[in-house]
Amino acid sequence: MNRVFSVLVALLLALPAAAQYPERPVTLLAGYPPGGLVDIVSRLVAEGMKPRFPKGLAVVNRPGAAGAVAVAEVARAAPDGYTIVLTPQSALVIAAQLQELAYKTPDDYDPFINLVAYYPMIAVRSESEYKTMQDLIADAKANPGKIRVGSPGEGTSSHLNLEELMYRTGTKMVHVPFQGWAQSSPALLGGHIEAVVAQPGELRGQVDAKRMRVLVNFRPQRLPGFADVPTAKEFGWDVANGIWYMLLAPKGTPAPVIRYLHDAAKAAIDDPKFGADMANRGIDVDYRPGATLRADLWREYKTHTEILRRVGMLKKQ
Repeated sequence: MNRVFSVLVALLLALPAAAQYPERPVTLLAGYPPGGLVDIVSRLVAEGMKPRFPKGLAVVNRPGAAGAVAVAEVARAAPDGYTIVLTPQSALVIAAQLQELAYKTPDDYDPFINLVAYYPMIAVRSESEYKTMQDLIADAKANPGKIRVGSPGEGTSSHLNLEELMYRTGTKMVHVPFQGWAQSSPALLGGHIEAVVAQPGELRGQVDAKRMRVLVNFRPQRLPGFADVPTAKEFGWDVANGIWYMLLAPKGTPAPVIRYLHDAAKAAIDDPKFGADMANRGIDVDYRPGATLRADLWREYKTHTEILRRVGMLKKQ
């Protein structure tokens, strides 16, 4: 009874504030360093949202723990709509299962809109002996542990796509985690690794310069900008672990505030300029509202529980 009373009091107190929202600047946290894709998308979305925020909307980078530092800060923040976060779902369905954080499951925050999605690819140097993905897989089967494959880090969606690929193809390759493309790209070009898992926007310049060749795409269908690259599913491998970027607010944020934030972000991603910019980077605009998004996150959370257990990153409880 006391809990019910407390919730009612909190809601009543929030109503006047929600009616005046936004009466002060809003902070949008980005959980990765400046210059990376999370930062770029955060700033493009914020720019599109700013007309609805006369007091200001500022992007603040809060990198660390594969995006989990920023999400944890929002999970602990006051549920008033003045602190939100743009995050990939990996910080929610992977990092949350591997670390002790201020949040654990998709019920511990309020996701209110999914913005974009993309799928990693595997690429090699143009001089590589691997002309096709079948070449690489055949060598991996013949020589277990020979092929070194870089990724943006352990426990990322890119890493787990690689783990799923090895599982589906019965191969053993060596995963080499890096802090990001700035480290993995030179490692591949320098011959320190044989292949890399990366996102389309990162690979575009290297492919156009004929320094890298993409062998496989983990997207369910071929990507128009890389129309000649086959999907894993075309080879009969059920691997299609995408990366979504979404906006979250603290759990308990008043519904009128959530609607305001949602509508502002929806207007931003509906702008044709935003869509064109994303398409140039190999990214799909992927709108999903909060209720749909929470259900999708729960599905992904449970799927990743099994993947993480299978690769030995999550212990059975």
